[in-house]
Amino acid sequence: MPILEGSIGVEDLVLLEPLEEESLLKNLQLRYENKEIYTYIGNVVISVNPYQQLPIYGPEFIAKYQDYTFYELKPHIYALANVAYQSLRDRDRDQCILITGESGAGKTEASKLVMSYVAAVCGKGEQVNSVKEQLLQSNPVLEAFGNAKTIRNNNSSRFGKYMDIEFDFKGSPLGGVITNYLLEKSRVVKQLKGERNFHIFYQLLAGADEQLLKALKLKRDTSAYTYLNQEVSRVGGMNDASNFQDVQRAMIVIGFSEEEIRQVLEVTALVLKLGNVELTDEFQANGIPASGIRDGKGVQEIGEMVGLNSEEVERALCSRTMETGKEKVVTVLNVIQAQYARDALAKNIYSRLFNWIVNRINESIKVGTGEKKKVMGVLDIYGFEILEDNSFEQFVINYCNEKLQQVFIELTLKEEQEEYKREGIPWTKVDYFDNGIICNLIEHNQRGILAMLDEECLRPGVVSDSTFLAKLNQLFSNHSHYESKVTQNAQRLYDHSMGLSCFRICHYAGKVMYNVTSFIDKNNDLLFRDLSQAMWKAQHPLLRSLFPEGNPKQVSLKRPPTAGSQFKNSVAILMKNLYSKNPNYIRCIKPNEHQQQGRFSPELVAVQARYLGLLENVRVRRAGYAHRQGYKSFLERYRLLSRSTWPHWNGGDREGVEKLLGELSISSEELAFGKTKIFIRSPKTLFYLEEQRRLRIQQLATLIQKIYRGWRCRTHYQLMRKSQILISAWFRGNKQKKYYGRMKASALLIQAFVRGWKARKNYRKYFRSGAALTLANFIYKSIAQKFLLGLKNNLPSTDVLDNTWPAAPYKCFNSANQELHQLFHQWKCKKFRDQLSPKQVQVLREKLCASELFKGKKASYPQSVPIPFRGDYIGLQSNPKLQKLKGRQEEPILVAEMVKKVNRGNGKTSARILLLTKGHVILTDTKKTQAKTIIGLDNVSGVSVTSLQDGLFGLHLNEVLSEV
Repeated sequence: MPILEGSIGVEDLVLLEPLEEESLLKNLQLRYENKEIYTYIGNVVISVNPYQQLPIYGPEFIAKYQDYTFYELKPHIYALANVAYQSLRDRDRDQCILITGESGAGKTEASKLVMSYVAAVCGKGEQVNSVKEQLLQSNPVLEAFGNAKTIRNNNSSRFGKYMDIEFDFKGSPLGGVITNYLLEKSRVVKQLKGERNFHIFYQLLAGADEQLLKALKLKRDTSAYTYLNQEVSRVGGMNDASNFQDVQRAMIVIGFSEEEIRQVLEVTALVLKLGNVELTDEFQANGIPASGIRDGKGVQEIGEMVGLNSEEVERALCSRTMETGKEKVVTVLNVIQAQYARDALAKNIYSRLFNWIVNRINESIKVGTGEKKKVMGVLDIYGFEILEDNSFEQFVINYCNEKLQQVFIELTLKEEQEEYKREGIPWTKVDYFDNGIICNLIEHNQRGILAMLDEECLRPGVVSDSTFLAKLNQLFSNHSHYESKVTQNAQRLYDHSMGLSCFRICHYAGKVMYNVTSFIDKNNDLLFRDLSQAMWKAQHPLLRSLFPEGNPKQVSLKRPPTAGSQFKNSVAILMKNLYSKNPNYIRCIKPNEHQQQGRFSPELVAVQARYLGLLENVRVRRAGYAHRQGYKSFLERYRLLSRSTWPHWNGGDREGVEKLLGELSISSEELAFGKTKIFIRSPKTLFYLEEQRRLRIQQLATLIQKIYRGWRCRTHYQLMRKSQILISAWFRGNKQKKYYGRMKASALLIQAFVRGWKARKNYRKYFRSGAALTLANFIYKSIAQKFLLGLKNNLPSTDVLDNTWPAAPYKCFNSANQELHQLFHQWKCKKFRDQLSPKQVQVLREKLCASELFKGKKASYPQSVPIPFRGDYIGLQSNPKLQKLKGRQEEPILVAEMVKKVNRGNGKTSARILLLTKGHVILTDTKKTQAKTIIGLDNVSGVSVTSLQDGLFGLHLNEVLSEV
């Protein structure tokens, strides 16, 4: 590995030998551990995020790199920015700087460094400084509304940004234009564990004063909002309250009025409050599930804040109007559909607000059309992504990276011509890996994946993600860069990692498996027309302007373009823009997952190196003739492949190389001999040389291993083939069974509809025959209504004893009239009972019990009704003698009364005191106050009284007790 004197590792990977992933990673790690975070691949800068502030920036370094050429100093992002700016200023060549890398790799910081360098070295003056300040201040505003904390990065850009900075002929900035790509609006309603929503929500709640929060009807506590992840409300090293003040100041510098800032914050608050609109299950009269708002307060606050009718908002969230050329059909939404509509509205409001902010910034920094301009574009866009579960977002992001790779290959090859001229090599068409086949697979107008997705979204009938996948499987069954479970089965390949709902594309940076679940929904990205129209009716000027399609005068029944087609068109415009400029590349790399300084994870960096195509970059740098090397070093490395040059060669280096390559029978078209270097046209020839060298070194080991490997692979293949046949047979059978089940269900459904249609058709013949019954029912209901209203106006008094009741006007109502009379009487009685005290209730309960026993059976009963029960009729409490008697009893005395006992023998009577407890009947002598007779109630079999007015009663005992 050649190392320049005084450098750490290799500063330019074009010089890396051997050109392998391992050596590339070791070189990056060596430089990173020595705090050399920048490395070149030709004029491409690789930037490894240090996760710390290094003393390599600022005015001193800007001045240093401004005065030197590209390779004279250590690799630095300032060197690339300086080359781009000088080329724009001095050679009048428009420039573009492409910054790529995954989340957390430092793309946003790199774009800031480029802009700060350009701002520092370009012209000065009050107007120029104002333009520079506006360009720089656009960053914090876009970061607040477009960045969020993710698992990988605390300040991750969730959108792609391309900024054209426009200069005059002197190189002074005039203004710019910002273009944004594919904001991750799904983050508005849902975030992964450990992630946050967009920064602006937390900044608003933390930094707004109490007066502003009250005006926006917000609470400072983030846990009060459903759309905000409760687990991660704060981010270490980030002050949301302070950042909110910075964002407001930046918006003022850019040119936002106070009213515009207020309106932007109101729409932001509206998104938060939408998430708290809770939807609940409801049912229509016919049993169809519907939805409603659980608590109308939230919708009412939204209406008051932005000037909307809360009832219209609720109607738009809970129902949908399907409109054709001739009629409108309103259907209710169930809870799941209504929640989808609410979330879709929130995502659309925020996405459109973000676009409005970008357009508003562009209005402030735009340049007049009359001036001649030079342009430097800065592209800060998502890098190649391979996640555990890749969906529609990763698909379009990787498609964009394929297009950027195509730009890189085509534009970099043009720069190679100068070196060929110096070496005296004629320029001919170069064969290289053209990823156009992959781009074509995705973007072809008729037979591309995006075209198939649009066709599936727009065609009538039942469409789903599975039908879309089936169409891809049929269309690309033989495509070399596409595979799925179906295409693998057809080729008798077994891959347990491939899901049934997935397909895989062989991208330039590796194979990526995409799950088609929700591809249709994400591509459609539909917002119900009712919601657009409701938002357009708002009195809030900004919110109203975000939904121009809601204007009834501009209603269009034409479906809006799909998300995929919009992104494809945006990428096409971006590519056209990039092709018109001279490209400069910054490849950003994240060294570890934990954002720790000084820690380098080779496995993680290796994955990113493949995603970014660093090895591919080096090879394309050597493209045309992909590899070039001095004759001496080339001969030293590969002379072992020829008997003539191995083990010794005594001739010149060039002659030795010619002899070596001649014996290897490599086509002369693959080689070119320059003045000082050997040029090899295609990578496959270089790989062939490396392969032959490795085979030569490992020849003996390979001989020993090949027999064992062949046996192992053969037996493993046979087992795989056997298993695959079994799985395929079961899968096909199951698939046919499901297909038959769907056909059967469809047939039954069609039959049911036909039978229903025929039944309705026959019923129409007899429609008028039921008119009499309808009229009779109407008349009867009218009479019943008149009867009930008349009864309402003639109700008798609420006196319990008043038993009057108006007679029914018709005999048919006699039964109902009696029932109503009874209900009215019961109601009066209940009302009377509710007025009684507990003591009165107890007295009446005792009287009720006596009534059940004696009413109509005892002649003296009527006279006893007004007399309340006292229990103690002899003054037991005030008689000292009787107190002694009471003291002997453990049980309380329920009744105490003077009675006369009749003697069975002679009929004479004698005075006694009768005491009744819960367990005994006691007869006591009035004089001696001693218990004469104590009878347990369990020995009493009954009590008898006469029906006359006397007070005679008899106790019936189970056994005869003698009296003392």
